[in-house]
Amino acid sequence: MRRLSKLHTEVEITLYIFLLISAAVALHVKDLLTAVVSISVFSFICALLFVSMGAVDVGFMEASVGVGVTGVLFIVAVYKTSRRSKD
Repeated sequence: MRRLSKLHTEVEITLYIFLLISAAVALHVKDLLTAVVSISVFSFICALLFVSMGAVDVGFMEASVGVGVTGVLFIVAVYKTSRRSKD
């Protein structure tokens, strides 16, 4: 049982590291579509963290709403807008 707890902690730490990386990418990237994808990755990692903590229902809702609906809406909004400046 002790081994399972250590493995569980290592998985959570790895997910937290990926969470920080995806947040940093979303903040520092210039392309809006890449930012939307990294925000969706952030939301999916949050869903995985919720599931690993035992909140399966919250993780499922985060995955369906955070990744699915919000990601699609952001991608549609990016494609409907035009660029004002050229970088």
